[in-house]
Amino acid sequence: MLELDLVLLPFLENVYPTLEQADKERYWQLLTCEDQDLFAWFMRRSDPEDPELLRIVQIVRDNTGMRRDS
Repeated sequence: MLELDLVLLPFLENVYPTLEQADKERYWQLLTCEDQDLFAWFMRRSDPEDPELLRIVQIVRDNTGMRRDS
């Protein structure tokens, strides 16, 4: 899904290298999820039930301009 590439590639290039090892592992776990789920999570339509996945989804959101408006 092209939309996911637009979110994840800049994150991978710019933020991933600065993550702690545990968050890097969460990122790779995240990539095993279905594209439809990832899209819904990044668009804030839903959140992952797994707290480990939720953590990395929040990190991606916070570092890709996908934060919730105040």
